[in-house]
Amino acid sequence: MRYYDDSVRNCTFGIGTLVHLGPCTQEELQRQVAPAAVEAEFVRRVHEAELAVRRNVPDRNLTQAQFDALVSFTYNLGATGARSVLHTANRGEDTRVANQMEQYVYAHPRDDRGRRLPPRRQPGLVTRRREESAPFRNQQGGQ
Repeated sequence: MRYYDDSVRNCTFGIGTLVHLGPCTQEELQRQVAPAAVEAEFVRRVHEAELAVRRNVPDRNLTQAQFDALVSFTYNLGATGARSVLHTANRGEDTRVANQMEQYVYAHPRDDRGRRLPPRRQPGLVTRRREESAPFRNQQGGQ
């Protein structure tokens, strides 16, 4: 319930809510965040991700597991970052969806000044993408 630098040194609070790119200031690191504010921001961002999935995948029926996986993916990348995967899902290319999702395992750390450094593979993202892509690998009849 506070501001912190995430694994790639971007200022964040709560459940991975980005405040800004680059490390938190000393003042921000002292800042507390009310549980209600963390929850409200989480609910807002999940709702945005759900809308983005519905808007970008209108032409096929997703299973609940597939919908949930795309919402999780979109929550993490944002609607713009997830767009190509969502369009592939809309075309019903499940194996390609899974393969595309599993490519998003790199993050760009920041230096003390907030400058972007070369990307690093994030073990946590490898696990997350494996879980998110599973519903697209485990469907019978998927391409």
